[in-house]
Amino acid sequence: MIIGAGPVGLFTVFEAGLLKLKCHIIDVLPQPGGQLEEVYPKKPIYDIPGFPSVLASDLIQNLMEQISPFKPEFTLGERVEQLVKGEDGKFTVTTNKGTVVKAPVVAIAAGLGCFEPKRPPISNILEFEEKGIDYTVRDPEKYRGKNIVISGGGDSALDWTIFLADVAASVTMVHRRDSFRGHLDSVQKVIDLKESGKIKLITEAEVTGVQGDTLLRAIEITKNSGEKMQVETEYWLPLYGLSPMLGPIAEWGLDIQQKSIAVNTFDYSTNVPGIFAIGDINEYPGKLKLILCGFHEATLMVQSAFALVYPDKKKHFKYTTVAGVEGF
Repeated sequence: MIIGAGPVGLFTVFEAGLLKLKCHIIDVLPQPGGQLEEVYPKKPIYDIPGFPSVLASDLIQNLMEQISPFKPEFTLGERVEQLVKGEDGKFTVTTNKGTVVKAPVVAIAAGLGCFEPKRPPISNILEFEEKGIDYTVRDPEKYRGKNIVISGGGDSALDWTIFLADVAASVTMVHRRDSFRGHLDSVQKVIDLKESGKIKLITEAEVTGVQGDTLLRAIEITKNSGEKMQVETEYWLPLYGLSPMLGPIAEWGLDIQQKSIAVNTFDYSTNVPGIFAIGDINEYPGKLKLILCGFHEATLMVQSAFALVYPDKKKHFKYTTVAGVEGF
């Protein structure tokens, strides 16, 4: 059983399949892909071996194609609430929607855990979430021909301002400072867009109010000087980032260190026999939170998983270049 359908969780299915291990994946998101699909599906990734550049969503699509021969089962849109180890040594998990799954091995590939958006302190903001207020951009076409406001001063806000300038009818960027935290190249592109009249840039200001009926209709912007203005808009994207939370994982008796799960780097096992942690959710000396490191961890982890599932079987290592996927 794999908790987390991000890139590391998906690649685990492939490596497990080579050892004839059947996988069931559970993820709180409604689709596979984890952060890559939820937070930045259209952003390029540059450190995947063999791909000078690959869009996050394309990487997930490739991984789904890669694991398809092993026919994994998915439970999506549900969060694992309980994890209990039975007398037979197998684990039973129960989701928030009552789904029950049982397996002898659990691999936690939950990334940084559950994510909550960093919400601005506006009293009625919840009323307009998914009704004009979006904390992530999943489908840029949603904003084609629309009037949008983007808040934030980091890479995400800068990148989407640049991208959506050619998609939306109008883009207004609001930042509470007069300097930005993102890459200098992106900052210069935003300034160039402002000077060419393609976007409106309001600095030393922040959004302090939202207005509308069943949908968002306008926002209130307050300058640091105290001056207020109202801007009509169909969408507001407060791109202040997401806050990771371990959620129920923190209650499973695992060795938690600084909101991460401590593991043995021999096979990325936890202090609970039969439970492994791979990818960004784990912690060990020298840990780097990179997708390619998670792929390595998954590859070693399934070797020990095989020994737990089939203690009486001898494992034979094969190269895929010789046997092909069909040979496993």
